[in-house]
Amino acid sequence: MSDHLIVVSADCHAGLPIADYKPYVESKYHEMMDMAVPITIDMMDKAESTFLIKEINDAWRAPIKKQLTGAWDYNERLNMLAGDGIAAEVIFPDGITEKNTPPFGAGLGLSPRDMVPELQWAGAMAHNRWLAEWCANDSARHIGVASIPLLWDVQQAVEAVQWCVDNGLRAVMIPTLWGEHDPYHHVKYDPFWAICEDLEVIVHFHSGPAPHLEYFGAGFPVEDKRDELPGAMGIYVSEVMWWLYRPLTFMIWGGVFERFPKLKTMIVEGGTMFMLPSWLRLMDFHYTEGQISAKLGNFRKHLSLRPSEYFARNIGVGASCVLRPDLDVRDEVGLDKVMWGNDFPHPEGSWPNTAQYFKDNFSNFPERDGRKILGENAVNFYGLDRQRLQVIANEIGPTAALFN
Repeated sequence: MSDHLIVVSADCHAGLPIADYKPYVESKYHEMMDMAVPITIDMMDKAESTFLIKEINDAWRAPIKKQLTGAWDYNERLNMLAGDGIAAEVIFPDGITEKNTPPFGAGLGLSPRDMVPELQWAGAMAHNRWLAEWCANDSARHIGVASIPLLWDVQQAVEAVQWCVDNGLRAVMIPTLWGEHDPYHHVKYDPFWAICEDLEVIVHFHSGPAPHLEYFGAGFPVEDKRDELPGAMGIYVSEVMWWLYRPLTFMIWGGVFERFPKLKTMIVEGGTMFMLPSWLRLMDFHYTEGQISAKLGNFRKHLSLRPSEYFARNIGVGASCVLRPDLDVRDEVGLDKVMWGNDFPHPEGSWPNTAQYFKDNFSNFPERDGRKILGENAVNFYGLDRQRLQVIANEIGPTAALFN
């Protein structure tokens, strides 16, 4: 075994500055894009000023502006990966941090609210075309997560998954929130789960989406109502992880993993991994107890496993920004499910101080467990080329000394 660790970031982000997506957007949408881009940028500016503390972000960004272009500049990206000792990365779309979201609402979260279906699909496929091109630079190192606005049209989503595989992408992200659309226990989505299972495409949910208007007011982000709605951010951060887990609650109880036992799913950047055991315990309780809910009928008979067993078999955890208290519950979550991520280029991530992050959180840590969390679990879950990644790790990766 090499002393150099294979490090895989299960949560990175990339995307072009929004106007630069135009060559990847079908020409029939160019006029609409020209109108939409300034409006989107204005909305992102407003969101940054109301949802984030702009002064703090600007101060963080100021000394690293050039490095942040690694969100779309490939050479800077390689510099970032080398600096953090990362052999491979899982790449999601981006959002307001660097204003490099795909057009027409096709970025991180894929919310259907106020979106035009045809345009959101156009923006998603523009990002997917760029992402496939980007990842082709080194497909062993870059695992691109395509945007799939599943809620609008299941058959179109099935065709998009096939396109993704044909173009080298074997991971997809679907909306975390479905709003007024059918939720994920509806059997209408079975063709989508089926093709993902058949083609070994991993389905991802990324944190962040939540009913923001309930927290920040109906006019968000245009109107700033923080004075009228005290505690809005505290409520959001206390609930956002439940919106990330919620699709899996529907999929587990809905029998998705019973019907599609080889389907793989990831939840990413939950921020509070220690909440997972209690969520699983809650579902297992309702699966195993009988008398308390007898009057509700047998709502378990279509499931052959406990909810926690489906979780263990089918679901991975992208543990971005994971801190030592979360790492200490790794066995309760399932050690083999936990995958670290640096969350580049977001200020809440470990970059550009990943070396210090490793020291703070992995010192005096069992080497076997640390190797799994920092890379080996992702190698296995995503089916990565371990031999190739070890060659890269031997050049840029940290050594096992970080666990001392």
